[in-house]
Amino acid sequence: MSDHLAPTSSSVSPALAAAPVVAHVVRAGFVESVHHGTAVVTAPDGTVELEVGDASGPVFPRSSSKPLQALAMVRHGLDTDGRLLSLACASHSGEDFHVEAAREILAGAGLSETDLQNTPDYPYDEAARIAWIADGRPKQSIVQNCSGKHASMLATCVRNGWDLATYRDPSHPLQVAVADAVRDLTGSEPAAVAVDGCGAPIHAVPLSGLALAFGRLAAATEGPEAKIAAAVRAFPEYLGGTTRDVTALIRGVDGLVAKDGAEAVYAVGLPDGRGVAVKVADGSSRARSVLLAAVLRRIGVGTDDVLAVLEHEPVLGHGQPVGSVVAVGV
Repeated sequence: MSDHLAPTSSSVSPALAAAPVVAHVVRAGFVESVHHGTAVVTAPDGTVELEVGDASGPVFPRSSSKPLQALAMVRHGLDTDGRLLSLACASHSGEDFHVEAAREILAGAGLSETDLQNTPDYPYDEAARIAWIADGRPKQSIVQNCSGKHASMLATCVRNGWDLATYRDPSHPLQVAVADAVRDLTGSEPAAVAVDGCGAPIHAVPLSGLALAFGRLAAATEGPEAKIAAAVRAFPEYLGGTTRDVTALIRGVDGLVAKDGAEAVYAVGLPDGRGVAVKVADGSSRARSVLLAAVLRRIGVGTDDVLAVLEHEPVLGHGQPVGSVVAVGV
């Protein structure tokens, strides 16, 4: 990767520095810890309808960017759809059906697992990870949660005759196309570019811009945006996994599109064009879905059953629930 991806400033985004307390970690009725965070709901035109903290500050969306990255691929000829396109947007759990679908994308482009450049890892799903390790298998790129995205990036390169060896470089035509898609949907110029956990470039955008982008995806009725949204809605288990809260959320709310991301980011698009995005300032995933659920409750989206899945974050004592993480200030 190019050296210019190194950070040029240590200034803290207002989305982090000005973040209020949004969650309490409660153990036996005592507030043991707190999490700060930022949340935003945008209207279809991008105006802010609800804001907790300063959502104008840029953040790295991490894997919440994947539907935008996949959009760039579809715009440049990626011809998968359905479950394989959902996998292109995924941080999958490494279950058998995920791995086989990633292999299918590669085979369709005349490629193999050796072409993947995402970071080798064990499956994300606990049961799949235990079984993988028990079989004596090492960390591999094909089971790492970003293999669907990377396989699809490679397939897009084959479609366009682009170099495969350098597909992660920000100056590569594929990554230029991704940056253009990010600008287009978020309405923002990236404030920074860095290397994501899987090795591909990641772009910092305002949290409000991330929400706007997801609202645009969810409201689309034609074109590549609608194709992305349709794939995610039809095959949410390929976007996440059989036990993931993002899968349950998409299944449980008609027309909703969502993507979770590392460092406690979550983005949601609603079919009426509204977008929702949250970021927990310390990157703790235990408060991420709890904060999102509070925002969705505030705007009247989702049933109690669906939101209860997001809110389920118990605090344990001797292996038993003795409290929970609860949202505040939303």
